[in-house]
Amino acid sequence: MTTTRASLTDIDVRTLLKGATADERALAAHKLCRVLDREALSAEDRAKAADILRVMAADAAELVRRALAVTLKSSPLVPRDVAMKLARDVESICLPMLNFSPAFSDDDLSEIVRLGGPVRQVAIAKRPAVSEKVTAAIVEFGVEAAVETAAANDNATFSERTLTRALQRFEKSEKVLAAVAYRNVLPASVTEKLIDLVGDQVREHLLSHHSVSPELALQIAIGTKERAIVDLVDQAGRAADPKAFALHLNRAKRLTASLLLRALAHGHMSFFECGIAELAGVPHHRTWLMIHDAGQLGLRAIYERAGLPARLYSAFRVAVDTYHSMEFDGGPRDRERFQERMLQRFLTQAQTTQREDVDYMLDKLDRLAEERVRPVRRKGAA
Repeated sequence: MTTTRASLTDIDVRTLLKGATADERALAAHKLCRVLDREALSAEDRAKAADILRVMAADAAELVRRALAVTLKSSPLVPRDVAMKLARDVESICLPMLNFSPAFSDDDLSEIVRLGGPVRQVAIAKRPAVSEKVTAAIVEFGVEAAVETAAANDNATFSERTLTRALQRFEKSEKVLAAVAYRNVLPASVTEKLIDLVGDQVREHLLSHHSVSPELALQIAIGTKERAIVDLVDQAGRAADPKAFALHLNRAKRLTASLLLRALAHGHMSFFECGIAELAGVPHHRTWLMIHDAGQLGLRAIYERAGLPARLYSAFRVAVDTYHSMEFDGGPRDRERFQERMLQRFLTQAQTTQREDVDYMLDKLDRLAEERVRPVRRKGAA
């Protein structure tokens, strides 16, 4: 190792291999690791360095092995076999490697999560980057602290399926729920599940970190989950992917007639179309034609195919007709005026509408009226 010998004497190498005490060998190991990490090594020198590292990893003294693990914890120089050996070592040695070493593959880390126990699981969950494969293993096999740590790690990547699984395994854990809720981006389906499981800590987070209105927070608190979902569609930018959202709700058996009716009351025609398509098992483009371009018979046909109750058909018919007859004018409180007119038309069908839906419409109208006069009151008070 020509390059290295300029900074490291043969005495250092002999001391590492045959030093009388653990302290002497540990000091030589630390010096050697620092030199190796600084130098640009050829392929031949890298192979020789790997052999020296294997000697260190097999040393009986914990101090020597720790010098290796701590000094080269982030170095690409450590061979995989050495890293795996150190990963099975005592905690003071394995944790620096599991926290940082790039020597491990995703398969390696997943297997360590499965078999390595809580301390190693948490160490892996803290890594500077954690792939979807590894987070899936953490969620499936990890203890609560490991799942919480991974969810709180902004550099850990989660699939929607893995986040959902985390909520299933730890639905009673406020720590895991809060850690998931505090992630920068959440799929709509996961947010909806959080609402279903919410406790005080998560509710506060939803209010302060996810642009959730105080009204939604109150609805969550009193358990009006279905209304909260409609407001969630509002908060999510009128549902960026209404088809996926409808699919999730249907799988969760939450895509109900009253939910679709309330969505229409908010003017969410795209969500209504996707919901009907999902329930009917008909492609969206065909559903769209039946709702909008097939006259009186098209809506009834797709409505019946979706299995929605006959007693509510007239209310849906009025809602669709109202939607066709109106346009957003772009003025102040445009959407509120649309919703108010839609709800007023709904109320003309009260004799065929379920009592709970009528109550909801009246509540919404009261809120809209209060919001409309509130600015006037403020102006008068001033």
